[in-house]
Amino acid sequence: MEQPVKYYKNPDEPISLEDLKSFLWGAATRLRGQIDAAGYKEYIFPLLFFKRISDVYDEQFEGYVCEGGIEYANEQVQDLAIRIPDGAHWRDVRECTENVGQRLVEAFIAIEQANSGEHADGRVIGGLEGIFGPKDGWTNKAKMPDHIITSLIEDFSRYNLSLKACPADEMGQAYEYLVGKFADDAGNTAQEFYTNRTVVDLMAEILQPRPGESIYDPTCGSGGMLVKCLDFLRKKGEPWQGVKVFGQEINALTSAIARMNLYLNGVEDFSIVREDTLAHPAFVDGSRLRKFDVVLANPPYSISEWNRTSFENDKWGRNKYGTPPQGRADYAFIQHIVCSMNEQNGRCAILLPHGILFRKEETNVRTNLVLSDKIEAIIGLGPNLFYNAPMEACIIICNNDKRVDLNNKIIFVNAKNEVTRKNAESYLERHHIDKILNAYHSNDDIETFKRVVDLDEIKKNGFDLSIQKYVFINDVISNEILDFEDAYSRWNNSSIVMRSEMDNLLSLLDDAI
Repeated sequence: MEQPVKYYKNPDEPISLEDLKSFLWGAATRLRGQIDAAGYKEYIFPLLFFKRISDVYDEQFEGYVCEGGIEYANEQVQDLAIRIPDGAHWRDVRECTENVGQRLVEAFIAIEQANSGEHADGRVIGGLEGIFGPKDGWTNKAKMPDHIITSLIEDFSRYNLSLKACPADEMGQAYEYLVGKFADDAGNTAQEFYTNRTVVDLMAEILQPRPGESIYDPTCGSGGMLVKCLDFLRKKGEPWQGVKVFGQEINALTSAIARMNLYLNGVEDFSIVREDTLAHPAFVDGSRLRKFDVVLANPPYSISEWNRTSFENDKWGRNKYGTPPQGRADYAFIQHIVCSMNEQNGRCAILLPHGILFRKEETNVRTNLVLSDKIEAIIGLGPNLFYNAPMEACIIICNNDKRVDLNNKIIFVNAKNEVTRKNAESYLERHHIDKILNAYHSNDDIETFKRVVDLDEIKKNGFDLSIQKYVFINDVISNEILDFEDAYSRWNNSSIVMRSEMDNLLSLLDDAI
């Protein structure tokens, strides 16, 4: 018989969002000099999640105590969304003075085992198996000695992270803040788990998810895109709890972070699977890929280590437009996404580097995709909107329910200059997003900014989708004074753009010979 759950009193001590952000980042900085910045997330996110669920558990348990006493609470606690087994609570670990890392791991495993996912609808919903990520680092005393772990635990113990003290929306904002800080501090590893959130806001507003729909991200990283889609509904005051959320992520730690993110944002109906999307798509219906209403993604760019031979004979039929070259898997991800869209109303937004619009080696696949008439819009964005990469970005919008007036046409939007750069950070402001959205929804062309282009014109251009072929690029000359970092970044980006244009020109010359 299961032992009664130990009762812990957790006083109500509210914390402001700014204080929450400050203390979380302060805790992370304790790791400086101990581990590389890229490894912060391996320790801070599990501790944050552990403290949160322990405090929420206490809060709910105390409510049952007030309602009917401790015996009643011990009976009701078995039905809580997340259960904390006896001996696996935050306070149990805090009492430990030796082999603290091992004690943490024991608590993590006990919680994961006590909270299995629900099997329904052909998927595993929720559940905490593996949510704390890899655990070897906690028991490596050379890397994480007891005094460092104890200091982190004491940092987190300063605050109550119950729902009353820290509502789900504030916890979600703090979590996103921490993800962004880790991205800034982690250098080149940031891109694997973080996408510029202002760009994600734009993508979510273009796709306009509706209550009761399904949302899917095949390369979900930390789950930020999925959360933003739900935020879109929240801000409109529409019901979001019935939205089914799906994600796939190849990295074990990052997939665990995505699941924590969804839990901390109050999402319960979700399924995040750790697996290689191209090699082993996780969501299938028999011999077909599962279909979703809304798909959005920021796939890894131009990866070369992928199984092209297998994709060439893909059993899921994802090579319907052709097989991309070995050195660039971008169109493999694009085809996976298009094949995952609901046939009636499915739509997608994919964030990609500009090169996919014109690279010669992908002409055949690009041609077939254009002729399928699934592409609704191509939105060119400005430089530096990818973390640690100065290249320009673009968003490809596909829609299985295009407006009639857009049949055999594609919207081109030149939003290259719709970007703000401040303190070495590039982002979209609200007026940038509104301008792009208005252009996307408008029926009229907008000089230097937006055109609706017939497929015949695109065919004449050899199915080159470079935005400057269809919308005149008006580079704004500014008198602003740049610091060295910004000036260098712009120079570097211009160099990259020039090289891309030269590659495009050489491709055209080759075709003419």
